[in-house]
Amino acid sequence: MSAVPDGQSPYFLRSQRPGFRLWRDHDLPLAINLWGDPKVTQFIDVRGRLSSEQVGELLGKHIAFQREHGIQYWPLFLLKDGQHVGCCGLRPYDLTRRIYQFGVHIRSALWRQGLAEEAASAVISYAFEKLGAVALFAGHNPNNHASQRLLEKLGFEYTHHEYYAPTGLQHPSYLLKTNRRKA
Repeated sequence: MSAVPDGQSPYFLRSQRPGFRLWRDHDLPLAINLWGDPKVTQFIDVRGRLSSEQVGELLGKHIAFQREHGIQYWPLFLLKDGQHVGCCGLRPYDLTRRIYQFGVHIRSALWRQGLAEEAASAVISYAFEKLGAVALFAGHNPNNHASQRLLEKLGFEYTHHEYYAPTGLQHPSYLLKTNRRKA
């Protein structure tokens, strides 16, 4: 992971393969390719396939998170060719205690390539080293076993079940504390 110091790169954060930048208003087509895919949204929203308008609302929320809190689920792009991968980042969770919510959404065509883990590792480092996070919270749909495996591999520890309104389900929930982060 490296932060890009010069103004020439569109990416404020990089790992080996993906680069991270901020969502922009004109990124709706990218957002639709991600959150308009029912394979991606099946575990994050009870509505399944999101309409263009619903995706636009979600994109707007992430842009607002960045403006208001300096965080969002940042869009990811392959450094080698600029292909949009998905998003990975942080949302407000308990900011008074410096606990952020972690999340990653990868386009279904790029699943099973290790991109989620690679992007997650970069965001985790960024959260603790640059933002001074005390802990990261994450949850997953109880039927999404791949997300469970990823969180456990990253060192998140199960703490409780928490209601998640977009799915209407109790999601297994986890914390990653600075002193328990896996290298």
